Amino acid sequence: MIKVKVLVGAIAMAGAALLSQGAFAADISNPDTPLDLSSGADFGGHFITGGHKDDTFADKYTFTLTGASTISADVYSHSGNARNGLDISGLALYNAGGLLLGGNQLSTGETDQWQLDSAVLGAGSYYVLISGHAMSNSSGVYSSGVTVTAVPEPETYAMLLGGLGLIGAMVSRRQRKQA
Repeated sequence: MIKVKVLVGAIAMAGAALLSQGAFAADISNPDTPLDLSSGADFGGHFITGGHKDDTFADKYTFTLTGASTISADVYSHSGNARNGLDISGLALYNAGGLLLGGNQLSTGETDQWQLDSAVLGAGSYYVLISGHAMSNSSGVYSSGVTVTAVPEPETYAMLLGGLGLIGAMVSRRQRKQA
């Protein structure tokens, strides 16, 4: 009788251990997503259905800059109340060397909002990482936008100043001829 109890106990423990594997948070990240910033902006997002509370995500949005530029990125998630939907926990900019800049959290709770504004970035490959977790077993969604603004090269400013100087010289010469 004791052997049967030990056997039943061992089976119960093995079953509990096997079933408990489903209780761990899953990684529900989107695959790496390339952004097309040729028009100056692109948008992304993540819609989660049938997830589980505490499932985590770290969505990577990759892009390449061909010249000096600044970027601005925003992430927005609205859940209706602070217990459902998604909790956005991070927004950051990376390159091959690692973290360049972290985003600023503007609001949290029913509405999560993050913003990131960069200094001048050189040509190269970058990615924006949006991280967070599911607050409940219900669905959740976030939307994001990335905007790129080209920064003129120093040579462009030199040509602008040179052109203004030539225009000034022409105006001055014309005024001397009329006098």
